[in-house]
Amino acid sequence: MADEKSKITDMKTQFIDKIADNMNSFGVSTSVGRVLGIIYMERAPMTLDELSAETGMSKTRMSQVVREMIDLNIAERVFRKGVRKDLYQVEQDYYQTFISLFTSTWQKAINKSKHFEKNLKVKLETLQNERDLSKEDEQTVNEILKEIREWMDYYDWIRRLTEFFESGEIFNYVPKHISEKDWGN
Repeated sequence: MADEKSKITDMKTQFIDKIADNMNSFGVSTSVGRVLGIIYMERAPMTLDELSAETGMSKTRMSQVVREMIDLNIAERVFRKGVRKDLYQVEQDYYQTFISLFTSTWQKAINKSKHFEKNLKVKLETLQNERDLSKEDEQTVNEILKEIREWMDYYDWIRRLTEFFESGEIFNYVPKHISEKDWGN
């Protein structure tokens, strides 16, 4: 009986390691992936103390990891009556985790880029309004402004793609499940 429990624990650990490895492939730290896997496999919300004990990380580091997970929209704080400590849970749906992870990353890139382009565009337009620009300089400014418009179109496309994923419409075109006969076995 103890041998079976040990084997099951080893398999759970392997699965958690695989989740961490997969998350790392998506640009997420191994620590975040590991904690995601641990909470996922626990199938119940966990406290920072429980996560610290499970991972061997300090409570301070665990707090940082959980905060990063919340920022990535792949974990959330939950309330349970009678429990004084904060509890954290993760999405149990892999597809939704993938969508949350990528759309939060894309949204950050969009916001960062919008701010940069807006500032650069104002500077270029101010420069363009100066009367002492040579034809060559004016042409260069116009080329950069054109590039900014194309760049902004690109980020608008990413914004719309993000909405496409977040709405779940993606599953109309790429279904979550395929039949076993389509797996290529």
